[in-house]
Amino acid sequence: MTRAPLRDRYADLIAALGAALLVLVAVLVGRHLQDTYHVLFVHWPPLFADWDPHVGPGTPAAVLVAAAVVAYGPVLAVRLPWRGLLGAAWGTCLAWTWSLALVDGWRRGVAGRLTSPNEYLTVIGRFHDIPAALRDFTHHIVSGTPAPWPAHIAGHPPAATLTFVLLDRIGLRGGGWAGAWCITVGSTAGVAVLIAVRALADERLARRAAPFLVMAPAAVWVGASADGWFAAVAAWSVALLALAVTGRSVGWAAGAGLLYGLTCYLSYGLTLFALTGAAVLLLGRRRVRARPAVLALLLAGAAVVPLGFTFAGFDWWQGYRLLVTRYYQGIGGTRPYGYWVWANLACTVVVTGPATVAGLRRAGAVLVHRRTAPGARTRLALLVGSVLLALLIADLSGMSKAETERIWLPFAMWLLPACGYLPRPRPWLTAQALLALLLNHLLFTGW
Repeated sequence: MTRAPLRDRYADLIAALGAALLVLVAVLVGRHLQDTYHVLFVHWPPLFADWDPHVGPGTPAAVLVAAAVVAYGPVLAVRLPWRGLLGAAWGTCLAWTWSLALVDGWRRGVAGRLTSPNEYLTVIGRFHDIPAALRDFTHHIVSGTPAPWPAHIAGHPPAATLTFVLLDRIGLRGGGWAGAWCITVGSTAGVAVLIAVRALADERLARRAAPFLVMAPAAVWVGASADGWFAAVAAWSVALLALAVTGRSVGWAAGAGLLYGLTCYLSYGLTLFALTGAAVLLLGRRRVRARPAVLALLLAGAAVVPLGFTFAGFDWWQGYRLLVTRYYQGIGGTRPYGYWVWANLACTVVVTGPATVAGLRRAGAVLVHRRTAPGARTRLALLVGSVLLALLIADLSGMSKAETERIWLPFAMWLLPACGYLPRPRPWLTAQALLALLLNHLLFTGW
């Protein structure tokens, strides 16, 4: 083994240990702040979770899936045909996410997640007249107004709630169907990321990243939260744009724009995916210059959802301004920025795992030496870097204090491809799997 690879592996390990130290400090400082001043409003800082060692019906399946991915994932990722790999990735991710969710049991792990007092299903009855509800939506955001929306409804544009209203309308009623929707659709986010990485970087890096996208600790929060659904919409928006700027058909750009518009009406903060979209356009700038229709179709698609909601009577900008007021009326105004601005990053470490930290270190090294690095590795580093920049902006905004382990799921999915840089995947995959299993069996991650 030459000195350079050995030095890189030591640097990977140091980066992962440094990230683990960040998490440990966040736990210890957070525990002190919460016990002494009661200002964090989480029971197991920095995560929104409770200490609750347990096993459940999903435990055997979760252990089996983890062992199978660690043992066979890297080899199959190289050998399977591309379409077969995409199908296998989605199927395995589904099995992983469902099994982790069922560690908490059907009711507590799936069916009851979206029926708690702050969740979306509690207000379905108020949307019997959807146009009227949209016109009236902003009148119930601020605390103190008549019948204020519960926290999660007030904290998002109405497309988030409408998702579950429409599921109810087509007969998929109750928390079980809502949880199943979030898990099933949310598990496709990894497939979208693989498609984008292959299109923008190369297939080899996408294949190397595939087992890590499957074995992500983020699956603990995808099953079952609405943020898993948001992550999938955002991921497919980027993937379709990647296909538009690299493939034969520019028509994908319209779909990318449509999904980006929907993303903005699912979560205010996910407008920051415009940075990743800009990175994709930069990486595909030759085709964009040659085919201006890409930009035209992207903008046309992106206008559809905003125009629809605006004509229906919902003002996005007013909704966001009122949300800021509501945020600081509640515990968001009490939670200390000085803690959460770095503890949120500790949450991100937990969601993405030590392998991602090591991969991001390598991505940073690629950008530093981009003149000598292979083009595909540089393109992947630029893509991942754009998402990391968006996440840091979200962090500095102060509008994400706590619960970022689920709120930032859409960003976390795009940090995982950095694991494609790692030369020896199995030890890192083992660490990812163990982290997810420990999280789900030692903590109850309700919200």
